[in-house]
Amino acid sequence: MPDKRTHKSTIQYIGLGLFVLSLLVFTAMLALERYRLTEEDLIATMAPEPGAEGAGTPEAGTTVSAGSSGGASEGSTEEEAPTEDPLARLIYDVQAPAFRRAAVALDLTGQTFGSSFSFQDKVEEVFQAARSSVDESVDGLIAAGELPEGISEWDVRLSEPVYYSDKFAALTATAEIGPVVDNPWLFLGLTIGLGVLGGILYILPKFGPHPGIKHDHIYHSQVTKGLNLGWRGFFLAATILGILLYGIRYMAGDWFWPAVTVGIALLILALVLWYEGSWRNSPARPADPAGLSAYIGILAGTYLIGFYVLLYWTPAHVTPWITMVEPLKTALFGGTASQWFLYGLLYTLVILVMGVRMITKYRHNKYQLLRTGSVMFFQLAFAFLIPEILGALNKPQQDLKNIWPLDYDFFFGWQLEQFQSAGAVGIFMLVWGVVLIIVGVPLMVHLVGKRWYCSWVCGCGGLAETMGDPWRQLSDKSLRAWKFERWIVHGVLLAAILMTALTLYSYFTGAGSLLGFETWKVQKWYGFLIGAGFAGVVGTGFYPLMGNRVWCRFGCPLAAYLGLVQRFQSRFRITTNGGQCISCGNCSTYCEMGIDVRAYAQRGQDIVRASCVGCGVCAAVCPRGVLRLENSSVDAGYRTVPERVIHVSEEEGVSLMG
Repeated sequence: MPDKRTHKSTIQYIGLGLFVLSLLVFTAMLALERYRLTEEDLIATMAPEPGAEGAGTPEAGTTVSAGSSGGASEGSTEEEAPTEDPLARLIYDVQAPAFRRAAVALDLTGQTFGSSFSFQDKVEEVFQAARSSVDESVDGLIAAGELPEGISEWDVRLSEPVYYSDKFAALTATAEIGPVVDNPWLFLGLTIGLGVLGGILYILPKFGPHPGIKHDHIYHSQVTKGLNLGWRGFFLAATILGILLYGIRYMAGDWFWPAVTVGIALLILALVLWYEGSWRNSPARPADPAGLSAYIGILAGTYLIGFYVLLYWTPAHVTPWITMVEPLKTALFGGTASQWFLYGLLYTLVILVMGVRMITKYRHNKYQLLRTGSVMFFQLAFAFLIPEILGALNKPQQDLKNIWPLDYDFFFGWQLEQFQSAGAVGIFMLVWGVVLIIVGVPLMVHLVGKRWYCSWVCGCGGLAETMGDPWRQLSDKSLRAWKFERWIVHGVLLAAILMTALTLYSYFTGAGSLLGFETWKVQKWYGFLIGAGFAGVVGTGFYPLMGNRVWCRFGCPLAAYLGLVQRFQSRFRITTNGGQCISCGNCSTYCEMGIDVRAYAQRGQDIVRASCVGCGVCAAVCPRGVLRLENSSVDAGYRTVPERVIHVSEEEGVSLMG
């Protein structure tokens, strides 16, 4: 029996050990810290006094000060003294005592908590008590007729706890004590530093062997084995059900939109399985399924899913990670770090390190070298550095390569107002974004296909191509998967269009709803389900379970838009020379978009598929040069004349060209 193990050098084992160590420290950090809160920090975060640092615009019951509110500075005259916002003062006068009483009664500020979970449980308990107290105070003001004219009671009341996740995270950060707070640079080195070093040490020896794809049993690895359909369906169903159940809590108990989502999902199932007759056909098995033998891949997927859930929806529980990168953020760009700086930093470093791996693997192919270098550059410069620099300059932190509808909140009211308030820079960002949607996408796709974005520029595609490359063979190539893909991805595009239309209607008319649909709820649910749940939790967490382009293939609305243009108007296609195809299957195996490339190659048929991202890996791994990426609408017969090759077509059969 042949040895199916991939042999590693000593340096690679050292690199692997360092990476595992960094991952263990990174995970253990969440349990190292303790939390102790003072009354002053509680009030400063949850109900800051007007004029105090941190007081902002009132939303969902929070406090603000308008303009430069607060008392006059030393030496100023009475005429120069700024006016205090009466709403901000009322909110403070009602909410601050409520929080003080609740904190004392429930012993929030008098003890040290051993974990963020126990601390957050107590914070939410205090919040609910304060909320009841605020409601009593507001009811008393209304009964006595003392609620000031022009101020709504809902501006003063506290809403559901779910709307205060950022404030709860800020409270946790303020209360944090322990080794991470005391030594952030040390933990930065032990986690991110060791992880990057370990990754580089593991990858660099790959430059030694002869370049090209080698069938060294890499797909028998426990990391890259596939799952059979039963186990894959179980993990997918469990994840989706968990997201929907949490969605009810996220929407403050509103079950309407989760129910709508379930209804649409059942409709798509019916359309694919019964309307299109797919229930009669057994879908093809994914690459090398072996039950639960792919246990390391399952563990990796579970870890990624957990990471995204914590990052997106419970940032209070990743406070030590944010604390760790705080000094780096301050040193490079100023200001304070958030979970999004942490995410952007990790995202960028992963693409850069795994991009080096891509270069070692495909260094025999110039197209792959250029494409990999491009996604590394755009992620580092456009997605990370430029937005952070803009933020340091008090400008909108816009990723200039992000395009609607992938950038689904581009037309949200707060975003449009941010563009307008940023002056010429903001107006440029707005115009640039609109021009990309209307002119840039159709023109570029017509000339070179959707690959210009999906494989050369996009951050989602960049992560899939680099970190996700070891799992690209797990993409489902079955006809059933393709039918699900068409219905789901175009359904998401339609949802994005309808949400944006409602958003613009509300923005220009001032109406908060249309036909009974409240704009903010539609935006909130789309952001939760598509922007976070699908793109992050499922889209990335399922790399080791369903392949590296789950989001790009099944969920990305921009990919759907690009694909429609590519399918009907693009000059781009992958041409095939069926006479030289030996049916090895490399092309189909390596296709991350689930296209059965071999079937096209055997027929000598050009590949013009809406889903194809033009990554070119199928051509890079073909041992016979059967596949070529081209930008031409001329028929294949004319293009192959000077090459003196065999051309296969349904009309003319097999013929020798030239």
